[in-house]
Amino acid sequence: MFPKRTNFIAQSSFIKSAPYVQEPQRLPAFEGASTGYHSKVQLLNITIDNLTMRELLEKLHTGMVITPNVDHLVKLQSDREFYNVYKQADFCICDSQILMYAARFLGTPFKEKLSGSDFFPAFCRFHRNNPEIKIFLLGGAPGVAETARQKINSRLGREIIIAAHSPSFGFEKDADECARLVEMIQASGATVLAVGVGAPKQEKWIAYHRHLLSNIDIFMAVGATIDFEAGNIRRAPKWVSQIGMEWLFRILKDPKRLWKRYLVDDLPFFSLLLKQKLGVYRSPFE
Repeated sequence: MFPKRTNFIAQSSFIKSAPYVQEPQRLPAFEGASTGYHSKVQLLNITIDNLTMRELLEKLHTGMVITPNVDHLVKLQSDREFYNVYKQADFCICDSQILMYAARFLGTPFKEKLSGSDFFPAFCRFHRNNPEIKIFLLGGAPGVAETARQKINSRLGREIIIAAHSPSFGFEKDADECARLVEMIQASGATVLAVGVGAPKQEKWIAYHRHLLSNIDIFMAVGATIDFEAGNIRRAPKWVSQIGMEWLFRILKDPKRLWKRYLVDDLPFFSLLLKQKLGVYRSPFE
């Protein structure tokens, strides 16, 4: 489906001999990561890849990466279009500490939480010296993506983000703007596209346009990551995320926009999870 480029991490001998490639970043291992885990975890009507950060970085050469959280799981019970997009994803990774707890409750624990906002900067660091990785950022309010581009490139010491664009509100419904975006991305020379315009908009846009973007090897749906990288939105402290309370932190930061999502819309997840535990959950689309 995608043009193959050099697998720059495939052989250790290649890593040592190639002049532009740094030794892959040695990420901390998750305790017990090599034993006792399923390769995929079933949560309601989707399967999620059970990977460590390092495993994902080493496996990801082409394809579409999506990052499910509780809100996604709830939407996937009623949005068939979103569900069909999920079925097209090549990598589906656990974005949520709540999903970590849920998987443990079901007896199929994840090795590691791989939130998009952690994975994207790790991906950039991992490919810091790989000239084949050239990223286009799409998302954020006007100017935000460009600010993120400048900060990431400054931090890494090279132009890994080669272009950035903040689309207009409702751009996904404007065929002309979408066509211009496709042309812009193709002309940029990028090999990676990171889209951060919120779910399910970002996942659907990628799914509907990936066949037109022949120069792109890797597609990522990254949510608020572009805002985080630009410093436009403050991330929750690490310890807050680790105990599964990032949702509360985000409500306190943006109550008008997020209170209903977390306190009303997402609550059915827990009863659905209990149904799965009891063996009585059924996907609405199968």
